[in-house]
Amino acid sequence: MSQRPGIAFLADCPALLAMEIIASKWTMVTLFALTDGPLRHGELVELSGGISRKVLTQTLRRLQANGLVERHAYAEAPPRVEYGLTDLGRTLEEPIRLLTAWARENGEAVVTFREAANADRTPEAGQATPVKTPPADENLNRF
Repeated sequence: MSQRPGIAFLADCPALLAMEIIASKWTMVTLFALTDGPLRHGELVELSGGISRKVLTQTLRRLQANGLVERHAYAEAPPRVEYGLTDLGRTLEEPIRLLTAWARENGEAVVTFREAANADRTPEAGQATPVKTPPADENLNRF
């Protein structure tokens, strides 16, 4: 057993639980999209810019299983289903705003660093290929 203080708690760290739940790219995008209110599956696909219907369905199910998103099926013809944040899911709005602000303030520095790191690398056998910079997301300006 390690003599370092706090090591026994690292495996049971609440931050690890949070990261496990929200760390995926599509989870954050989906939560972000739902901050303005309930949306239908097709609307989420459209807003998310690139997510497949299958991956969105998996993401929504995972968020439901963690109590962050609720699914509401209306008894109508044709059937209508909407997804919205639960009260627990709404507690993530402020952290999402903070991460969005961080990205807005520091995104250019990250891109500059990536470009410099990519310029310094020449793909050789066994070496990683350059990191591609994702396109800017116009939805980040909502917050």
